[in-house]
Amino acid sequence: MAIGATTGEPEPSETLRVFGSVVKAFRKRAGLTQEQLAEALGYSVDMISSIEQGRRMPQPDFVDATERELDAVGMLSVMLPHVVRRPGLASRFRQWALLETEAMSLYTYECRIVPGLLQTESYARAVVLNVPPLPSSEELNQRLAARLERQELLSTDRNPPCAFSFIIEEAVFTRRTGGNEVTCGLVDHILRVVRENWNVEVQVMPLHQPTHAGLDGSMQLLETPDNIWRAYSEGQKTGVLISDPKAISVLQQRYAKLRSQALTPADSVRLLEQLRGAL
Repeated sequence: MAIGATTGEPEPSETLRVFGSVVKAFRKRAGLTQEQLAEALGYSVDMISSIEQGRRMPQPDFVDATERELDAVGMLSVMLPHVVRRPGLASRFRQWALLETEAMSLYTYECRIVPGLLQTESYARAVVLNVPPLPSSEELNQRLAARLERQELLSTDRNPPCAFSFIIEEAVFTRRTGGNEVTCGLVDHILRVVRENWNVEVQVMPLHQPTHAGLDGSMQLLETPDNIWRAYSEGQKTGVLISDPKAISVLQQRYAKLRSQALTPADSVRLLEQLRGAL
């Protein structure tokens, strides 16, 4: 994908291409068109097309439904663990990114930048280019595509959709990373996501908040399909996946506090609209 492209579509990895080709072969063997398969599975035609072309990461519920519909004898399930996205995710983050694909709930508190799941391409580019060492054009493209691809996780097409909660410091927006135009686009995008995705909740932590449970820094929490909680904490060149129940309990307590200290979702929308109007 060119640096200035706006589609956010990742270039297919070889494993995604192979997986898509196998889905297409089973579909044709069953004598179905993409439209017929989409209707049978309850997915969009675009979803079927994107997966067959290797442009979209298949989710486990899609694989299960497709195997049943196409009588794929377990082949897609065997292939799925070996399907990888294109390069671009930091190695320390990849295990967490894999957990994200099946998460039932995902909570994020961020005090540095807007979380990747809510970024626009222009904002993501500004973030990458602000932090040394500077990437090559190829590395930049890979990072942008990987970040934007992850946003498919926000989709309400999943059954059930993952429940997202984001708490973001107001200072992240008032910093205006990338300039006013980039910030305008970012705020507009977040407001649109909140309007269109009923599974996404965004709260802003106001600049003036004397009591604050997040002073130790950013964190993420997720719930697996087995209702097991995991956490992730990232700093300068480090990332830690946390599975210890006691440590996770502490982070859950902190996140619960943060939710009560941040603006409500409705007040957060109003603040973002005010910030947008001031740009």
